[in-house]
Amino acid sequence: MIERVVAGSVPKKHHVQLKDPSGHLHFEQCITQDGFEAPYTITYHRHAPHRQLRAPTSHGFGGRVAATTDGLAKRHFLSQRLEASTKSPIDARVPLLFNADVTLGVLKPGAADPVYFTNGDGDDLFYIHEGGGTLRTLLGDLSFGPGDYVFVPRGILHRFIPTAGVPQWWLVIECRGGLHLPKQWRNGVGQLRMDAPYCHRDFVKPTFMGPLDEGLRECVVKRQDVFHGFTVKEAPLDVVGWDGTVYPWKFNILDFQPRVGLTHLPPTWHGTFAARGALVCSFVPRPVDFHPEAIPCPYPHSSVDVDEFIFYCKGNFTSRRGVSPGSMSYHPAGVPHGPHPGAYEASIGSKDTSELAVMLDCALPLQVTAQAQALEDANYHASFVP
Repeated sequence: MIERVVAGSVPKKHHVQLKDPSGHLHFEQCITQDGFEAPYTITYHRHAPHRQLRAPTSHGFGGRVAATTDGLAKRHFLSQRLEASTKSPIDARVPLLFNADVTLGVLKPGAADPVYFTNGDGDDLFYIHEGGGTLRTLLGDLSFGPGDYVFVPRGILHRFIPTAGVPQWWLVIECRGGLHLPKQWRNGVGQLRMDAPYCHRDFVKPTFMGPLDEGLRECVVKRQDVFHGFTVKEAPLDVVGWDGTVYPWKFNILDFQPRVGLTHLPPTWHGTFAARGALVCSFVPRPVDFHPEAIPCPYPHSSVDVDEFIFYCKGNFTSRRGVSPGSMSYHPAGVPHGPHPGAYEASIGSKDTSELAVMLDCALPLQVTAQAQALEDANYHASFVP
């Protein structure tokens, strides 16, 4: 997705023999997208990766089930109320909002994944609000910490190893139609433009470790929101080399280079990642609008084509009151939304903002789960009336 990577031992061409010095023939595995028409990665295994036995599994997280709501309203969910879990990441996800394109959730895991996991439903984008650890995949290890976006492509076998003894608090966005970098930040050959808000150097790739046997033989695959268990005879992390453009990466939110205008710029200028039916934006500390009569606070607006979701990370949220790190606002299309009373006027004369937040604009209506309702601030909609 970012650029081609080659690691370890690979043959001279695709689909030709790769043998070790003893003459052992390795197995090629093609991890492809959009059939065979889009980006792909090829891995080379000591053993056949497709020889699996079906087995029961006790692992998996809650499904996407819509709850009955009390009608259309601006909503505020407090993930602060979600208690820390002793579960591993594969079991600790709590889905909160979803549509056909994305699922938004939060997890506060307390243990390492005891199995390998493959998401067959979509790409996963994690935002690490608190905590850190290691993402272990067949393509190598990727360490991560607070403020990192961590991307796991659909079909990549992996497990998370959170840092022991460190509180964890992650936002997760499952992208059912894939995740990519917005086309406006790329040139004609796919390279990031020089005026893009980030560069290739900002994206950290996994460190290839070579074959590794952790003693784990259970693999779990999620497909159509059902978790399926499999066992394998040999270690799944038996890759001797790989190359391609489908791989995990991390990107720290503070490496996003914000735009500043004479007057207020729309959220699209903060667009960081794009998915089918959604744009992921990063709001980072920055100077504000510099017209002598500028109103830096976001103006009230009616986005009749998108639902808006914001995860507040830290800083001074000038347009909102009653929100704190971990707050999540949901403003559905059709209902005008904007700053809380007094915030619009009070922003005049401001020179900068310290806000840090992750936002999604979603083309399809988001549905609320019962888990989200349990975290809802029931007074939020009325709080916009002075």
